[in-house]
Amino acid sequence: MPVIDDSGDRKDGTATAHVGRQWLGRLGKTDNGVATVTTLWADERLYCPLHARPSTPAHHFPMKRNDPDFRTKPQLATGLAGQAHEAGFTFRAVVADCGYGDHDEFRHTLREAGLPFVMALKPRRGTWA
Repeated sequence: MPVIDDSGDRKDGTATAHVGRQWLGRLGKTDNGVATVTTLWADERLYCPLHARPSTPAHHFPMKRNDPDFRTKPQLATGLAGQAHEAGFTFRAVVADCGYGDHDEFRHTLREAGLPFVMALKPRRGTWA
């Protein structure tokens, strides 16, 4: 199964590409830094990194969030899950934490692509079976 996650490192200044105020999971808060969305393939015996894309904050784009090249972390993750599928990795489900599970558009896009998924949801979000 491909597992989707992101991690980030705090960075001072603005000289490094992709630096900006964004959620840094490693720190558990929004701060100035670099974040990368990753996929890895895992089963009960091993795991293997697949793909990684830096999350570039909107201020790096001429039209900010309206720029056609801007991608949110869930949009990057959707592309990476599709890339894993197209590369021939077989899996039963895409797995992600509540940082992705709470995004309706992310789940909808995976569903439309025919990619099954298992997502954690934050407790404040009601669920039903």
